[in-house]
Amino acid sequence: MDLDALYTEHKRLLISVAYRMLGSLTDAEDVVQDAFVALQQTQTEDVRHLKAYLVKMVTNRCLNLLKSARRQREVYVGPWLPEPQADLTGGDSPEEQLVRDENVSYALLVMLQQLTPAERAVFLLREVLDYDYAQMADILGKSEANCRKILSRAKQKMNPEAVSAAPKGNENGEFAEAFLAGSRTGNFRPFVHMLIEQATLISDGGGKVRAAIFPIYGKERIQAFLEGIYSKGSLSGELRQAIIMEITAWC
Repeated sequence: MDLDALYTEHKRLLISVAYRMLGSLTDAEDVVQDAFVALQQTQTEDVRHLKAYLVKMVTNRCLNLLKSARRQREVYVGPWLPEPQADLTGGDSPEEQLVRDENVSYALLVMLQQLTPAERAVFLLREVLDYDYAQMADILGKSEANCRKILSRAKQKMNPEAVSAAPKGNENGEFAEAFLAGSRTGNFRPFVHMLIEQATLISDGGGKVRAAIFPIYGKERIQAFLEGIYSKGSLSGELRQAIIMEITAWC
């Protein structure tokens, strides 16, 4: 078994699964590396489908890490947001453009973080990787009926309207420019005008900087919040646009 070739072939898929499970690119890369270290010490002669086996290893490691992270986060009061992969270079090579065009939206990644670990795993295995219920049951150690119920609960929690309302394409640049203009002048009306009526603002300080403890609902409240932190000087300093990217799953 050529581990280097196997790693090259499946690395992007496995990091994609782990990143969407964990919301952290660093943690996702660590989980995938750990899976391949474990694979070196595993007898794989009887493994029929190595890709499925690797997905199972990565998924279960993510579930274990999420359970541990949940205990750690109990000491932090406030919402947690997934860690984006930010491109600050503004590169526009064909390869970079292809990755951006194929990415799942950050809005969907945020929605996934609202699910329980089991719901997130089932949703990704079914909706992203198109695994059947028998495969999902084998990976997660659950019955097919249980996987169906978990998927049903996960879909009920998802908010497709919020995902579809996220800015796309050229709208991203206009959206960012409006926010940057507001951060310089204190006039956030043009920015807020671009939001949907039921918009929600979530800020994550990670326990390191001050942030709103609870989500802020509605355009008017969001405008009041932004104007308030502007008046306190919280938006002073240099602000730059960044392209938020995710790892695309190549199945």
